[in-house]
Amino acid sequence: MKNIEGQRIPEVTFRTRDGSQWKDVSTREIFAGKKVVVFALPGAFTPTCSSSHVPRYNELAPELARRGVDSIVCISVNDAFVMNEWAKDQHADKIQFIPDGNGEFTEKMGMLVDKQNLGFGKRSWRYSMFVDDGVIKKMFIEPDKEGDPFEVSDADTMLKYLDPEAKAPHDVVLFTKPGCSYCTKAKKLLEEKGWAYDEVAASPRRLRAVSSRSSTPQVFVDGQYVGGAEELEKFLAGV
Repeated sequence: MKNIEGQRIPEVTFRTRDGSQWKDVSTREIFAGKKVVVFALPGAFTPTCSSSHVPRYNELAPELARRGVDSIVCISVNDAFVMNEWAKDQHADKIQFIPDGNGEFTEKMGMLVDKQNLGFGKRSWRYSMFVDDGVIKKMFIEPDKEGDPFEVSDADTMLKYLDPEAKAPHDVVLFTKPGCSYCTKAKKLLEEKGWAYDEVAASPRRLRAVSSRSSTPQVFVDGQYVGGAEELEKFLAGV
């Protein structure tokens, strides 16, 4: 794998699907006049790609946008049908999924590798890059190790490159129940603060497991137990 910073993106036309119709999308359409973050990976629906690579880029999309990024593109040597279904499965609405079905773009990037031992055939090596108006300004290429290393092409590394002082958004989880007015209050507090959160349906076992409490909501921020809505209000007032 060769770092080609300073070079232009190869000219390729991707065969994508828009609903029930084929749609050709050129690299010029994707990159011309835009600041684009690209991350490429070995395959749709594969473990690291689905559990870490895609979700984190989707989570950090607003932070990247604040640093001038116009779009985030995920490229894989998969066909358009697979990439579209994977995008739906991931609920990654802030990412453009591009199928490089024939591996043409990946080969021209010098990133096409042999994964026949896994039954994959030819696939992309894992990497990310920042592209400005079609010119590759920065590449983060995973080290040439056995397996599928995932050390430098992640979204947090890209964010730090664009802004060394950037702080990732807080990770917030709420355990809630339907009809819970305090749950509604907690969500409103977070939304007013501009903090994204994941909402988890509460059950007696889940509540006992995470906090030994039975009331809702139960709020966690960055792995720290905060408490209910009133505790959350005090917590947010201090940050």
